[in-house]
Amino acid sequence: MDPAHSPDHRPKGVALPSVPQGTAAAGAGATQVAAPSAAAAAPKHTVGTTPVAERPRYADRRAAGVALAEALAHRHWDTPPVVLALPRGGVPVALEVALRLHAPMGLLLVRKLGAPDQPELAVGALAQWQPEQPALRVTDDALLRWTGTTPQALASHTQRETAELARRRERYLAGRALPTLAGRTVILVDDGLATGATARAAARCARLAGPARLVLAIPVAPSDTVRALAAEVDEVLCLWQPPDFRAVGAHYLDFRQVEDEEVTAALARLDAPRAQV
Repeated sequence: MDPAHSPDHRPKGVALPSVPQGTAAAGAGATQVAAPSAAAAAPKHTVGTTPVAERPRYADRRAAGVALAEALAHRHWDTPPVVLALPRGGVPVALEVALRLHAPMGLLLVRKLGAPDQPELAVGALAQWQPEQPALRVTDDALLRWTGTTPQALASHTQRETAELARRRERYLAGRALPTLAGRTVILVDDGLATGATARAAARCARLAGPARLVLAIPVAPSDTVRALAAEVDEVLCLWQPPDFRAVGAHYLDFRQVEDEEVTAALARLDAPRAQV
């Protein structure tokens, strides 16, 4: 796969306009969740470790997961952690974290909503945890206007991506019990962030399940995205914030696409009794 693109089609090098981010909107197959207030959004911690500006590229997602797991392994958790991977690219990373922390791992399904003429530019994202609940949709109203995305185009895209969420749930999670999030420390893990659209939707979706603490852990992201997402979670742990960030894939030697089979194989390693921790 082209290293400048993620398996979930997050934007990887698109120059973004300087616009406010993160308004929530309802649409076809989606539900509305209001953005947190300034007071409620204030994070307990902005960044959980001192990030580095320069370092060698990660060999692959597994290596990034090992590095992330090392940063998390010696932490004290007030409540037992649950690791939630954002598929597909976040799964190999999250697997290493879950193994090291002896924690259950679940999938929080997400899909990016790209602009009609710039599919790599996220104007929003969908996230879903419980299958009986509609997907949560978060959109950036300023980007919708800037890209000329019409309500009709957004609704059509939402419908297509909602269908893909359903396909992935059936492919990955059929017959599997979801780990309990209420009252637990939830660690959201992805392979990296560009605009952070999918992570923002995932964080708001996870909040609805009532975790005691919500942590976003990623190997690499631009510093402005990290700062923006700090308002959505209790802590952001980002190991690498390159000053010349161009694309998530540019910071990996091997950034090939993660296939469905790799996702199901990862889940199988953490299956059955261990998933009930």
